[in-house]
Amino acid sequence: MAQNSVREKIQRFGSYLSGMIMPNIAAFIAWGLITALFIPDGWIPNESLAQLVGPMITYLLPLLIGYTGGKMIHGGRGGVVGATATIGAVVGTDITMLLGAMILGPLGGYITRKMDEAFQHRIRSGFEMLYNNFSAGILGAILAGLALKVFGPLVSALNQVLASGVEVLVNAGLLPLANIIIEPGKVLFLNNAINHGILSPLGLEESSETGKSILFLLETNPGPGLGVLLAFVVFGTGMARSSASGATIIQFFGGIHEIYFPYILMKPSLLLAVVAGGVSGVFTFSIMDVGLTATPSPGSIFALMAMTPRGDHLGVLLGVIVAAAVSFLIASVILKASKTDGSEELENATNQMESLKGKESSVSGQLKQDQQSAQSDETNEDHQSEEEPAEVPENVNKVIFACDAGMGSSAMGASLLKDKFKKADIEGIEVNNTAINELPGDADIIITHKDLTDRARTKMPGAYHISVENFLNSPKYDELVETIKKQ
Repeated sequence: MAQNSVREKIQRFGSYLSGMIMPNIAAFIAWGLITALFIPDGWIPNESLAQLVGPMITYLLPLLIGYTGGKMIHGGRGGVVGATATIGAVVGTDITMLLGAMILGPLGGYITRKMDEAFQHRIRSGFEMLYNNFSAGILGAILAGLALKVFGPLVSALNQVLASGVEVLVNAGLLPLANIIIEPGKVLFLNNAINHGILSPLGLEESSETGKSILFLLETNPGPGLGVLLAFVVFGTGMARSSASGATIIQFFGGIHEIYFPYILMKPSLLLAVVAGGVSGVFTFSIMDVGLTATPSPGSIFALMAMTPRGDHLGVLLGVIVAAAVSFLIASVILKASKTDGSEELENATNQMESLKGKESSVSGQLKQDQQSAQSDETNEDHQSEEEPAEVPENVNKVIFACDAGMGSSAMGASLLKDKFKKADIEGIEVNNTAINELPGDADIIITHKDLTDRARTKMPGAYHISVENFLNSPKYDELVETIKKQ
């Protein structure tokens, strides 16, 4: 129990880090592309455009993270205070203040929330705007000053300690051994804490100085997972073999690594394959002296190639191929030694994966059998609050899909429903996705996974809630379409 509790806490921590990074990934990619293209060693060197590189990594990215972290805690006011506090650390140090932003952003939002809880209800009518603007401004100024004088130097020292540790591993040739921790950590959904909490900030610091970093390749290399899936394609049995081909495409080209996790959980000895593949891949990257300019997200081969600087593409491809080959060979030996049918094992492993993740997986629908549909979906009537409408509202203007981070499974569900509305000639209804902590107040219908529906009802008791078992395959979408068509 204690081990599960620790794992869950690390998962929640990683999910929070991911919640600050993922909404801003486009800015990271933009910076990486500008770096790869326009710096003196880039594909098309341009002195004028290369001037964007420094300000983006120094100011833009930390401020975006600081704002997002504060907003996650206390909405827009928390975001503004979090960004204001972050700028103090940025100015007070000479390193990329990504780690500081991940701490100061949420801290600013938290202090703002506590301040509002203490004083906001005491403000007389007509003075709300005065309080809101000046309280946030004064608090932001105080936090920025403290960050400049105290917090920034502390984070700078911490960053140097972590960077020195990585440098020791690199100089000793031990960096590939990091995959002994990274690959099992991915299967346990600790990858967000590893990648966004440690590797990405250190990698960006190194990339800003040298134009690339191998750290971006440690967790995102699709080679180890590709090797395992290919082994199932060739030597697997039952449903595990028949589903592996589709999973291979999603994992390697789509970059959704979690789709191979159930195959590992089904046969834990396959951890040897992905660990060996990861170690071999990083060893190859080290020998070839290659890296990426920024974090590739998702971990697709296309994203890796886009973030690879000029002259490193062959080395990056070779590292991916070596990782896949080693993983394939070891996984093949393990699978050939196993005589069991993979159908029931894969279904059980998929359920185990979702249990480890702590929520519904956006790709598990690709692995589960088709009969998991209407019978397993929970009905809404038994869980409706007194304020919640018993039937679909007659005038529906906004449908919101909500999941934990608001980007993966909910985005896929929203896309699916939009397509169904379009085919049914239903117009004028906005369909969008968001994190469950950021549900808009004007949503008419909220669709969530069954494990999150109670939270959604608590936040939005007046909306009509639809609870589904699988965002990718629920008959309730068709039921909603038919109801709205009749109305």
